[in-house]
Amino acid sequence: MNELQRRLAKRRAQGLYRTRMVLDSPQAVEVRVGDDALLSFCSNDYLGLANHPRVVEAFRSAVGRYGAGAGASHLVTGHTRAHHRLEDDLAELIGSERTLLFSTGYMANLGIVSALAGRGSRIYEDRLNHASLIDAARLARAKVTRYPHIAVSRLADSIDAHGPGGLITTDAVFSMDGDLAPLPELVRIARDAGARVLIDDAHGFGVLGENGRGSLEHWGIPPADPAILMCTLGKALGTFGAFVAGTADLIETLIQEARTYTYTTALPPAVAEATRASLAILRDEPWRRTHLHALVQRFRQGASDLGLALAESRTPIQPLIMGTATRASDAAAALRAAGLLVPAIRPPTVPEGSARLRITFSAAHTFEHVDRLLEALGRLPAVDDATAP
Repeated sequence: MNELQRRLAKRRAQGLYRTRMVLDSPQAVEVRVGDDALLSFCSNDYLGLANHPRVVEAFRSAVGRYGAGAGASHLVTGHTRAHHRLEDDLAELIGSERTLLFSTGYMANLGIVSALAGRGSRIYEDRLNHASLIDAARLARAKVTRYPHIAVSRLADSIDAHGPGGLITTDAVFSMDGDLAPLPELVRIARDAGARVLIDDAHGFGVLGENGRGSLEHWGIPPADPAILMCTLGKALGTFGAFVAGTADLIETLIQEARTYTYTTALPPAVAEATRASLAILRDEPWRRTHLHALVQRFRQGASDLGLALAESRTPIQPLIMGTATRASDAAAALRAAGLLVPAIRPPTVPEGSARLRITFSAAHTFEHVDRLLEALGRLPAVDDATAP
């Protein structure tokens, strides 16, 4: 057995081996995996737009106009009118001076941090930040201080100890727990310290706020210094890619210095046009957010009635902590046998001892779907002694 085989065997023995599912259907709340028709509670398609007819038609029409791919980076010949219009639309929605498209949220975070925080600078990051923010700090070769999850007093103490300036990075909605970062306090601390705060709103954009503008709208924070906003397009908007919102000077700096923007092919223009259709639906159909939050409330009430201990979350992310990886995997397998798709989330994605079922909801779900999930969860012996973090 060689080294790679030993590493893979160890993962299997620990219950941490990852296996890809092959879907034979569009992304939806009801999907097909091989011969199995499954009710899915694990997608980030929060508003049910990934296969929406208007979005699909916009994509199809744009392929006829622009072709399948961009063919080059934004700074060569890949930046089309479709990209430019989408950036303008996003800036208008968010209320920022400008926005800038990136191919993925991961690449956006790496690009922002590398452009703003080089070797020797100071980065402060929440311990439960997304992997992209953690990796960005590592690659920047900055001096990194990790503060306990949402412990703003510890963050303030660290900044006082190290002096003014620096970059604070945080998820706005933490992807594995569904809880919210205390953004008003983080922005205040950043302003007082002459620092910036990079806010990753991948799971809040389109979901939170009266108009779906995300976590900044939820908290009443303007999209201006010291806040830098990064949002993804592949979750609530159902397409692909990401954008950064901020001042014109920030965007110009990223165009010049963010390597993950400069040295990669632009998004297919058809994706940009599909995303513009999603934005129109976001504006025209607020019922999607209202229904989504009603689904979450129904689930949380039903889980409470069953005695299930959920983490505190007001978002479509509802984690049920199982403890060990084996327990989480067994629960996921039992749910799948009942026709429900809720994969187990295990270390190192989450801390040791907090393996979980990460249950997520979409506006395309119905109350009947929620009741079916609750009925299946109530039959799981593994949840009897599950506890919230």
